[in-house]
Amino acid sequence: QEPVVESGGGLVQPGGSLRLSCAASESIPEYYAVGWFRQVPGKQREEVSCIRRSDGRAYYDASVEGRFTISRDSAKNTVYLQMDKLTPEDTAVYYCATGPRAYRDCLDESRHDYWGQGTQVTVSL
Repeated sequence: QEPVVESGGGLVQPGGSLRLSCAASESIPEYYAVGWFRQVPGKQREEVSCIRRSDGRAYYDASVEGRFTISRDSAKNTVYLQMDKLTPEDTAVYYCATGPRAYRDCLDESRHDYWGQGTQVTVSL
């Protein structure tokens, strides 16, 4: 079983919304934080948002704050990323990640050890 699996990507028009899901396997302890990152071909991967599953504390990159909302459902071992007011600049492959070192500074991708395969988000007319 993969540690984390993303779903929910797709094509949406500018101004629209999508919700991404990151399902964590039952072997992933609740104290592991979960982060969302995105990457455009030819560019470095960048942080989007993360959440500490143990207490729900959330963090956002400035580029998405106020438009994206991260949340978790402990019963389902799932973290969601609700993305509203999408723009073409949000187009990317979105990855979720987790790991034991991510509790501190979960927006730092180097602290995440387990990564999903990614899900494509395309914002276009």
